[in-house]
Amino acid sequence: MTNPTAPVTHHKVIILGSGPAGLTAAIYTARANLSPLLLHGPLAGGQLTTTTDVENFPGFPEGVMGPELMQLMEKQASRFGTTVVVDTVMKADLSRRPFTLQGQSGSYSCDSLIIATGAAPKYIGAKNERELLGFGVSTCATCDGAFFRNKVIAVVGGGDSACEEASFLTRFASKLYLIHRRENLRASKIMQDRVLSNPKIEMVWNKHVVSVEGSKKDGVTGLVLEDTQTKETSTLATDALFVAIGHTPNSQLFVEQLGMDSNGYLLHEPNSASTRVPGVFVCGDVQDHVFRQAITAAGSGCMAAIEAERWLESHHQ
Repeated sequence: MTNPTAPVTHHKVIILGSGPAGLTAAIYTARANLSPLLLHGPLAGGQLTTTTDVENFPGFPEGVMGPELMQLMEKQASRFGTTVVVDTVMKADLSRRPFTLQGQSGSYSCDSLIIATGAAPKYIGAKNERELLGFGVSTCATCDGAFFRNKVIAVVGGGDSACEEASFLTRFASKLYLIHRRENLRASKIMQDRVLSNPKIEMVWNKHVVSVEGSKKDGVTGLVLEDTQTKETSTLATDALFVAIGHTPNSQLFVEQLGMDSNGYLLHEPNSASTRVPGVFVCGDVQDHVFRQAITAAGSGCMAAIEAERWLESHHQ
C-alpha cells in the first residue's frame, strides 16, 4: 500500500534500479558529489542475483557469484555517498520538474532521473523452473552457455531469440534440442534455415515443458514434456534448459510519458542516454533488447550518469 501522506524528500538525482546499470550510475553520480538516491524494489541487484557464477565480467579472472558482484557494486556506490532505499515506486510524474515518484513507503522528487529498471525474462511456468534457475536453467545463452561444454542442451522457444540462442549454444553443446509448442517456427526465414540445417540441432515439435528434473546439487537431469495435441507426456534427458521466449522491460511506470518501442523498451536519443523528457535518462536492459549483458548495462549506466551530471550543470541545478 502506498503512503501518499509521507513527506517528500528531494534529491538532485534519483536512480531507479539496482542492477549493474543503476549501481554504475550511482557510483559515477556519487563521485560527482551529486549525492544520489538509489531506489530498488524487491529484487536488489537485478537479474544477476538469480545467477550463480559470472565468468565474463572483467576483473574477476576466477569468476564471481552474481549476488556477490552486486553486493560489491552496491558497497562501492555507498562508499562514495549513494543513499540506497528499499522501496517500490508505484507512480511517476515526469510532466514537470522536479519529477515526483510515489513509492510504497515514501514520496520522492528529483531534478534528474536515471531509469535502470531492467527487464524480466519470461518463463514457461514449468515445475522446478525457478528453483533450478542458475543450476542448469538459464535465460541467457551468452551468459551461461560456456558452462555446458560437450553437454546436451535444450532450448525452449520458437522465435528469432530462441533460434539465435540455439545456434549460439551449438558452439558448446554435444547435442541440442529446440522445443517448440507448435509445428512451425515463428522465427524469420533466415533464422529458421540456420536452425533446421544445423546437424547438432534436433527439433522437438508440439511439446511444452511441464517439469524440470534435477536438483541444485546435481543440476538439470531431464525434462518432462507434454504433447500439445495428444496431451501424452514423455521425458527428455538433458543437462541444461535455456528458456528463450523473450523478456518484458520494466517500463510500465512510464507509459505515455516516455517513448517506447512496440515491445515496451524505452527509447533514447542516438549515441545518448537521454530521453524525450529533458533531465530523464535511461540505461541497462530497460532500453537494451540486443545485448543484455552486465558489462553493457554498466557501460550504459556510466553514460547516463555523465549525461545527468552535465545536464544538471548546464541547468545550474
